[in-house]
Amino acid sequence: MSWKPDHGSPICPQICEQMCVRIARGSLEPDSKLMSVRELAVKLGVNPNTVQRSFEQLEQQGVLYSIPGTGWYVSADVTVAKNAVKRLMQEHTAAYFAEMENLGLDMAATKQVIKEWEA
Repeated sequence: MSWKPDHGSPICPQICEQMCVRIARGSLEPDSKLMSVRELAVKLGVNPNTVQRSFEQLEQQGVLYSIPGTGWYVSADVTVAKNAVKRLMQEHTAAYFAEMENLGLDMAATKQVIKEWEA
């Protein structure tokens, strides 16, 4: 994972989000083996227990599965990961529009800025 966690906010949800994004994008394919908990912890500069907890949460959600003695794998059904990413997009978009509204910009002005940014 080339992403660097924001150590100013909880790491576990960040790892879960990034794993879901990579699965939804196809960077991590169904049934592919993930790097070990320890390897990922070293790479991200976080405690291995944090990575383990993240993987366990993702397992409970159906995003990952583990095979004792061999490691962690991406679930064959990537629907849960894709739905999680869609929720993240909706949450971030809603937060963005709320911030624009706090700045006094209405929806039309905000959409115009987005159109200009895309060009």
